[in-house]
Order: sequence, then structure tokens, then C-alpha cells
Amino acid sequence: MPVADEKMTGKFTCPMHPQIMEDHIGNCPICGMSLVKKSGTAGKSAGISLLTVLQPVNSTVISNVKAVHPEQKTVPTQISAQGYLDFDTRTFNNIAARFPGRIEKLYLKYRFQQVHRGQRIFDVYSPEMVTAQQDLLFLNANSPQETNLISAVKQKLLLLGMTTGQVNQVIISGKLYYSLPVFSPYQGYITDVPGNRMAGTAWQSQGMAFESNSPLTIKEGIYVETGQTVFNVIDPSRLWAVIKVDPASLAALKLNQRVKISIPDQPEVSISGKVDFIEPVLQSGDKTTSIRVYIKNDAHHLKVNNLVQATIQTGETAGLWIPRTAITDLGQTKIVWIKDGSVYRAHQITTGMSHNNEIEIKNGLSATDNVAADAQYLTDSESFIKTDNHEK
Repeated sequence: MPVADEKMTGKFTCPMHPQIMEDHIGNCPICGMSLVKKSGTAGKSAGISLLTVLQPVNSTVISNVKAVHPEQKTVPTQISAQGYLDFDTRTFNNIAARFPGRIEKLYLKYRFQQVHRGQRIFDVYSPEMVTAQQDLLFLNANSPQETNLISAVKQKLLLLGMTTGQVNQVIISGKLYYSLPVFSPYQGYITDVPGNRMAGTAWQSQGMAFESNSPLTIKEGIYVETGQTVFNVIDPSRLWAVIKVDPASLAALKLNQRVKISIPDQPEVSISGKVDFIEPVLQSGDKTTSIRVYIKNDAHHLKVNNLVQATIQTGETAGLWIPRTAITDLGQTKIVWIKDGSVYRAHQITTGMSHNNEIEIKNGLSATDNVAADAQYLTDSESFIKTDNHEK
């Protein structure tokens, strides 16, 4: 009597549907998978059962990739944002005409020309000033006893913009100033355009009013009226950094929080400051909120319109943290691979804030879970990696 082949005898079952059991080799009537011998030894040499190998590959992966535990800890929270350097408008000073007249001579020719306190900046002819000087000389020569009138005329000339030295020189010399010199009461860089650019961004304003090589719009021979702004003087030793903060981070933003600023074009520069002002309105067409950090620039190394990177320290938070590499971002969802015996299973999570190379886990993990340290490797893997003693 012929002996039956050992491979052809025994009970055969489906790996996915153990309730299916046949006396011969065939296919599962439910899923169509080939039946295997129930008492076989498939997978023993690898230390992995056949049921494990035949798990769906879109949700489980066999791998020996390193596993890590989520860590419960307290970390400093911060906001990262970008911005630019701008003039501190609190340093803007206007030089206005104190009497009407015609500019006879300009001693400054172009924007952002440096000016010192007491420097002569232009000469102006004013009929009103000439008349007041004539009154002073007439009273001084014909009515020296009228000290009250003489003092009143002197005071008028001082209020119109003449200096005490100029008034005394008129009395001593008996000659009039037909072109009265005007001196700068401030120190800085001169321009004849409005200095406040906060209504727009740095890149929108540059190339328009703040071209340092462009000539002044004030020319010799132009008439000015009383109170008309002739020049603005800007002090570049004080700047502010305008930082654009995303709306999602506004809840954690407060005044006086520490800010560290770096300039990508100047890696050696590191600036420390604090949140000095939070703008209460949104700029037109801009959904971010601007904050200001006041900066000293005594050496004039920092330049307006330089782009900056800012890190704002907002406090501390306690939570569950895992490495950034342990998460795969699928767009609307984020997943990790949790170790389950000999396989890693895809698991959806909810994340919070990020810090350095770690991300906070809001929901979906506990401190006792084991997750793959490199989620992207498992996501991109197209084959299994068999390992020994990888099964509980």
C-alpha cells in the first residue's frame, strides 16, 4: 500500500480565517488565500509565525527599527517668527519753518546725509524777519530809553528763530540779516519725507521714499510757509525690530517676554530684547500681528530693512513628547508606528506644539507605549525585515 506524502496529509486552514479547515490543499472560500498546513513549521526558522507575516501591509510592518518611549517632561515654550528692522519713529524730529520766506541756499543736497546738532542747513530770506530787524535797529538808535519795546522786538526775533547771538550781532553791527541762516537743533540723518512707515511693510516702502541716493525735494528758491516741515532728522542709533507673529500663537504672546533676534545675513550678530509693543490692529492685506522690539544701534552696524529671525520665550509647558522623526504627517492626520509584539502598527495621534526636534502629543499615546523612532522609514518600506526573537 503506497504511503501518502507527508506534505499532502493533515488538516489545512486559512491564515486569515482559522475557522476554515480542509483535509486537502486548496484556497480559502472567503478570501481566496492558499490554505496552509495547520501543524506545519513555516516561519519557525525565522522566529515569526506565518500569521504575523501575512498581516495587511498597509497597517502593519515587520521591522527591527529602533523603538522609543514617549517622555513626560516640562519644556520651555517659544514662538518662532520672522520680521525686519525699521527706524524707531520715536527718534524722528521735524525741522519746520518758523517764518515764511524763500530758501536762498541749501547746505544739504541728498537724503540720509549726516547732520550734526548746530550745523547750518539752509539760509532763508524773509521779509517779515527783515522788517523785525529794522524795527529793532530803529528803536535802538532813536528810542534807547524804550527798553520794554526793545525787549519785545528782541523776543519776537528769538521766537521767529533767530539766536541770541544773531540778535546781538544785528545791534552791534547795525546790519540786517537778509538771508537768515538756520541751524539744525538735532543730530542724525536728514530726509525731507515723512518717516513713519508702519502703515506698510519694509519691502513695500523701500525703493520709494527711502532711497539714500535720491536728491532732496526741497530746492533752492522754494518758498516755505510758517509751520511747514522742511526736513526730518532720523536718529539711526535706535531701531526697532518689527516681528510678524502668526495668529495661532497670539494666545501665548504677552508684553515683556524675552526675545532673541538673529540676522541670517550676519550669523555673528545676536540681539537680546523683549516684547515692547503689540500692535492692536492688523495691517491691510496682512493676517499676521506685528510686535516691536526696541534695539540700540549705537555703532550703526544694524541696517534698516534687514530681515531677522526672532525666537520669543513664552513660558513652560508640561506634556508628553516624542522625536519629530517618529511622526508621519499625512496632511489632515498624523500617525506613529506603535510596536505590537513583532510588528509595528500604524496609529493616529493628535499633536501640539513643537520644541527643537520634539513634538508634543495631545492625544493618542501614553508613556508606556513603544513607537518607532523613524516613522518615515516604515512608511516608505516596501518589504519586510525578518528578525529573531521578535515575538512575544
